[in-house]
Amino acid sequence: MSDKPDKESQTEEPTEKRLSDSVERGDTPNSREVTTFAGLFAAVLFFYFFLRSGARPMVAAMQNMLDQSGQYQIGAGRNALHLIDATMRAVGQFLLPAIVLIIVMALVATFGQNAPQIAPERLMPKLERIAPDWSRVISMRGVTELFKSLAKLLIVGLVAFFVIKGEIGAAIATIQSDPAGLAEHILDVSTRLLSGITLAVFVLAAFDFAWTRIHWKRDLRMSRQDVKDEMKQMQGDPMVKARQRSVALERARKRMMAAVPTATMVIANPTHYAIALRYVREEGGAPKVVAKGQDLIALKIREIAEQNDIPVIEDKALARSMYDRVEVDMMIPAEFYRVIAELIHFLNRTGASGQQQQGRSS
Repeated sequence: MSDKPDKESQTEEPTEKRLSDSVERGDTPNSREVTTFAGLFAAVLFFYFFLRSGARPMVAAMQNMLDQSGQYQIGAGRNALHLIDATMRAVGQFLLPAIVLIIVMALVATFGQNAPQIAPERLMPKLERIAPDWSRVISMRGVTELFKSLAKLLIVGLVAFFVIKGEIGAAIATIQSDPAGLAEHILDVSTRLLSGITLAVFVLAAFDFAWTRIHWKRDLRMSRQDVKDEMKQMQGDPMVKARQRSVALERARKRMMAAVPTATMVIANPTHYAIALRYVREEGGAPKVVAKGQDLIALKIREIAEQNDIPVIEDKALARSMYDRVEVDMMIPAEFYRVIAELIHFLNRTGASGQQQQGRSS
């Protein structure tokens, strides 16, 4: 059975996690036409802003060397090195702007499409890259790439045809009237030709940029089961989470029960609710709830309290009210200060213990 995903079942749009996982693997949408446009645009900038100004110093340097050629002895090593150095300096100064422009535009084209990302998986050699599956080579993507290449050739050919066609007559006239200006005319035609090609490639690059991203997201589409599995992976298996919650509650319950022997009193209702309060003057602050519970837990709290000789005071209204208002490890709110103070005063005065329960009317 094939392990390839069933495209017909992949009807759901990719989730943010699937998209981010793809980016982390280095599988990002990257349009080659955008890079091509960037290189051509760099060339256009060079032609318009640097070619003429940069060519003049180089031509002047060459002219100077030719004018002084009689002073050089080519056989002498120092003279040869001087000629090479002067030539390289002139050519380097001429080409430096072009090199800088190409590098800058290449970086803009690359990082403008996708943020820099180090993907170790892309660096590992894979057999399918060496021996690709021909079913993948002869695929819709391959056909699309072929059509894009043909479109580029057609666009470049048409632009070149219309630009050159309109300049043939002007070139012939320039040769007849001003042969020295032919080079300048050719440079102008070349600049217009390059500009036209760059503009056409820009349109193609914009289309390819959008198509590449659409196709990338289409390849990452998910089936409904994939979405469910991802949600389960992110949120956790409900059964496992329920088990974890159960374990956490059991641990919290054990800690709470372990704190009951430290309580000063337990307020009960009489079997449905139980709240264990701790108050020690030296500790400061208001009385604090160290344990509370309903039904079986309430009975367990009372049992532990009686085993540790802690007074249990039955007051239905107070027990119910405090149960709803105060959580474990919280100090009681101000509204309970007076009644709890009276109970503490009563316990201190009578010395009531777990065997001496105080009943209060509800």
